[in-house]
Amino acid sequence: MSLSLWFQRKMNARTATRIRRKGGSMMGMEVLILHTVGRKSGAPRETPLSWFADGSDRLVIASGGGDRNPDWYANLRANPSQVAVELHGSPATPVTATRLDGADREQAWARIVEAQPRYAKYQKKSDRQYPLVRLAARA
Repeated sequence: MSLSLWFQRKMNARTATRIRRKGGSMMGMEVLILHTVGRKSGAPRETPLSWFADGSDRLVIASGGGDRNPDWYANLRANPSQVAVELHGSPATPVTATRLDGADREQAWARIVEAQPRYAKYQKKSDRQYPLVRLAARA
C-alpha cells in the first residue's frame, strides 16, 4: 500500500470518528460517512463526504482523486447493492446510488455551487467532469 493511500485511510478513519462523536458538520458543510465495499479487496470502506440535500435524498460529488474518479466512486459503481450512508447519531442505512446526468446533473450542480462556490473552483481546475451521485434510502 502506498504512503498516500495509507494516509488517506488514516485520515478517513479519524474524520469518521469525529463525525460519530461530535457531529456531521465540517468547514461549513454537512458531512456523512459513505459505506462501500472495495471493488478489488472486498473489504468494507468508510469515506467521509460532504453532502447536499435533494428533497429527502442526498447528493455527493466525486471530486477527489486528481485526474481520475476517487476510489469510493469506483467501489460504489462496482458494488451498488452494498452502499450505505451513516449520519451523526444514526446507524448506517442502505441507499440506492444513482449517477446524475444531463439536465438532472446540471440542475443539481447549479444548486451545489450556489450553496458552496468552492466546488465550481475545484471543477475548473480539473479536466474531468465530477460525477454527481444521488443517494436515496432504499424502500
